[in-house]
Amino acid sequence: MDLSPYLLAFSLFFPFLIVYYHFKRYGANTVHRRAPQLPGALPFVGHLHLLRGQYPLARILGNKADKFGPIFSLRLGHHYGVVVSSWEMVKECFTTNDRIFATRPNMSVSKYLGYDYAAFAISPYGPYWRDVRKLVNLELLASHQIQKFKHHQSSELYICIRELYLLCSENGSLASTVTISKWIDDFTFNTTIRMLVGKRFDSSSSPEDLHIKEAIKRVLYLGGVFVVSDFIPSLEWLDIGGYLKSMMRTSKEVDTILKKWLEEHVQERNACGADVIDTDFMDAMLSIIGLDAKTMAYDRDTIIKATIQVIIMTGSESISETLTWAVSLLLNNPSSLKLAKDELDRNVGTNRWVEESDTKNLTYLQAIVKETLRLYPPGPLSGPREATDDCHIGDYHVPKGTRLVVNLWKLHRDPRIWSEPDQFRPERFLEENKNVNHKGQNFEYIPFSSGRRMCPAVTYGFETVQLVLARLLQGFNIQSLDGEAVDMEEGLGIALPKVKPVEVVITPRLPLELYHQNI
Repeated sequence: MDLSPYLLAFSLFFPFLIVYYHFKRYGANTVHRRAPQLPGALPFVGHLHLLRGQYPLARILGNKADKFGPIFSLRLGHHYGVVVSSWEMVKECFTTNDRIFATRPNMSVSKYLGYDYAAFAISPYGPYWRDVRKLVNLELLASHQIQKFKHHQSSELYICIRELYLLCSENGSLASTVTISKWIDDFTFNTTIRMLVGKRFDSSSSPEDLHIKEAIKRVLYLGGVFVVSDFIPSLEWLDIGGYLKSMMRTSKEVDTILKKWLEEHVQERNACGADVIDTDFMDAMLSIIGLDAKTMAYDRDTIIKATIQVIIMTGSESISETLTWAVSLLLNNPSSLKLAKDELDRNVGTNRWVEESDTKNLTYLQAIVKETLRLYPPGPLSGPREATDDCHIGDYHVPKGTRLVVNLWKLHRDPRIWSEPDQFRPERFLEENKNVNHKGQNFEYIPFSSGRRMCPAVTYGFETVQLVLARLLQGFNIQSLDGEAVDMEEGLGIALPKVKPVEVVITPRLPLELYHQNI
């Protein structure tokens, strides 16, 4: 039987099948149909003028999603951008397209505050990023290494709890008014610095060392400002707003301090010789990275300083903000505060301090932390990513060079997934959402992002928030001033900071000898 006529017919008909399939899937606008674009674009600046205001950018973009859907596009000066906020599309970005969206766009924060792209969290995807990320994951933030330096955290927590008690004991009524947000900020910063470089800051510290905290605060602020040249590169020479000059000045200040600490560590290690022991992360990095780090694109000192700086920035700030929001939410929800204390009394008691090993049994406390991270994720917008190739998100074509923003704040308030999405209700993580975790596989809830670029310190950060919150609630009765509700206004920083400090009245609730334990 001669099949030639059939083969000829098939070869002629097959292309029409392909065309029909693409029309069926992507619609009549061809396979290059792009996500709906926001109206109101202006020449040269695109939609940038719509993204500025008195509200956090995550809220502004969330309002746009309500009008235009879970994926929309916009012009960011000379760049094309896509904003995504549904779990289905987020999953596509961080699984199917994860490799394509693994790089960061070139931005001034990476260049001027990140040691010319050496800071791995904001460096481009490539061999250098993979090498440093592997080093951080396996040698610095691996569980065995965290445990090695956990004594810094334990010591700092005892010191800070004792300081709170002493504030109370100075008052005859044993009740004291405390700015708890400042206490949290001091604790997290000192803990981070101790684990990284073995230092603790108090009134006896040198002014030069104390200056690092304010300098890091400025780095965090400058990392979240709107820099015109990030979107219209041809205007970099104008330095509109003076932000680039501020970045260079602040980077120099931070580098001076980090350089001093690094030199101190090198001198100590040289003095110890063969008996050298790693006592902090900077020591560990000196042990891992040889003097000749040319294979990693930067010299040893630059890699260490850039890595230490970015961990200070991301680690200290995110833990501090999460704890501050958690305490604020509990003060405004006294029934949840009581349930948390009852759980602590039932599972731990009042004759010893709660330890990290206890937190696995504190399911309601875990739910409080998860709910806090849902409402106030450390990065309400995922770090910007850039497509290294053409791809599709849902039915939409995304061309190479597109900047991707995932709106985690909006994702976590999707009413399809979360009942009463704007309400603080920890019980949801014990009931309808009990199987949802924070580790990046449940795409409706990714407070630490997901994929190749997700936060490498997920476990450490979550466990630290749990333990500190547990100690605070176990050790003290806490109430807001005059019984007034805590103001929950959100700031404009990249970590969704709380605008107003949180002042509380605290009273010790455990036997006095526990506050005087030897560290």
